[in-house]
Amino acid sequence: MIYSLLVGAFTFVVGLLLGRPVIRVLRHYRVGKAIREEGPAGHRVKVGTLTMGGILIFAATFVSTLLFNLFGRLSMLLPLTVVVASGFIGALDDMLGLVGRNRGGLAGRVKLLLLTGLAVGAALVLHFLLGYEKIHIPFVGSYSLGWLYLPVAVLVIVGTANAVNLTDGLDTLAGGTAAMAFAAYGIIAYLQGQSYLVTFCFTVVGAILAFLWYNAHPAELMMGDTGSLALGATLATVALMTGQWLLLPIVGLVFVIVALSVILQVAYFKLTGGKRLFKMAPIHHHFELMGWSEPQVTTRFWLVGICAAMVGVALALAVPPAH
Repeated sequence: MIYSLLVGAFTFVVGLLLGRPVIRVLRHYRVGKAIREEGPAGHRVKVGTLTMGGILIFAATFVSTLLFNLFGRLSMLLPLTVVVASGFIGALDDMLGLVGRNRGGLAGRVKLLLLTGLAVGAALVLHFLLGYEKIHIPFVGSYSLGWLYLPVAVLVIVGTANAVNLTDGLDTLAGGTAAMAFAAYGIIAYLQGQSYLVTFCFTVVGAILAFLWYNAHPAELMMGDTGSLALGATLATVALMTGQWLLLPIVGLVFVIVALSVILQVAYFKLTGGKRLFKMAPIHHHFELMGWSEPQVTTRFWLVGICAAMVGVALALAVPPAH
């Protein structure tokens, strides 16, 4: 754990040092965020804010993993590949949705297809190369899923990537809650004796913290889909590698709430012929329209995320040891 925490701190420093060069490059190429017209009026001041800041997250993660957590630890190639590959999918989406472009990003079906392809590849590696196939149930025990593990793993990765993506709507919201979730899984991996995975989790935490330095309200850099898709897909991969993926909806409770708010809003709108369940979805915008300031919404969601992570770790401790 000492080594893992020090690597995480090193990654934070690397991210801070990379931050300014990344910002200069993004500013040079005018990588400015386009804000949707139907969003809260207060967000219009964010038009043109630099996006694709997720580059900073996976660049710092890549550097530290390459230096300190790859030699003799080839299983770490999986989460490292996932963070980079999903980051590139997000970057493509971001580039097509910049200010001055009218395409609005990748088509939803195309993005889903790319994410599903990545998830299928990750699931195959998890099952056939790394031997993962179990579900751990708190207070009950661990059971093998066999081939059913494959569709479950794909669903977990795609679902989490999209949930974190939806949460990325306010300064520091997705980054802060993702850092808490990775820290929780770092602790879970430590309890299991998976030292390599512990180091990877805290490497990502350090990278996120460096990004949050530049994303602090009012943000000068947004993560974009480049960061949110990468964080979501990688968090799911880490959860699957601990076998504690059943706890992911608890550890990532904020992501679940945000995703459910969108699903419920759409379903209610269709069932009632145009009525809305929330003032706006995702739900963090609902609270903004209720009068909460952006920092208030973010801080309160962070508090929920911290408590949820604590409960998740507690439940991981409640899984009986395998016989």
